[in-house]
Amino acid sequence: MSSQALFAGLVVDEYDKPVEVTMVGDEACYVVNDQGFRRHISAEEVDRQVLGLIRDQMKGSEDTIAEQAAKMLGQEDIFSKAIIQNQIKNIDQQFEQLMKTGIPESGRAYMGMMGFRVVVNVHGEVVRVDQPGAIGGDEDEE
Repeated sequence: MSSQALFAGLVVDEYDKPVEVTMVGDEACYVVNDQGFRRHISAEEVDRQVLGLIRDQMKGSEDTIAEQAAKMLGQEDIFSKAIIQNQIKNIDQQFEQLMKTGIPESGRAYMGMMGFRVVVNVHGEVVRVDQPGAIGGDEDEE
């Protein structure tokens, strides 16, 4: 079990109210206020749903993601792109490592400033993940 909430501070309920994070024994839980009843939802279950959605969004765009990542890093050579593509190919291993190490608080703060947000219902199901600038966004805007 995870001892941390990967997306702490980035999770809200369906009414746009931030959810708390608390520990139940050694397990981190998101706490959703359900009309006064505080529902404790395993943070690991919610976090894995979010990572699964992100993984699914990446499918079919691996080359574009690798190319853009290399460009952002200023490492557009063929070897850097190959390394990034390999990391993307093994994304499940990367996510497992992320589950163990967590996202640094400064990283979560930056994600929040950029508008990243996870919306959950009272049952702990991820309703949606807001990712401004995500691949496959609005094509109508010019």
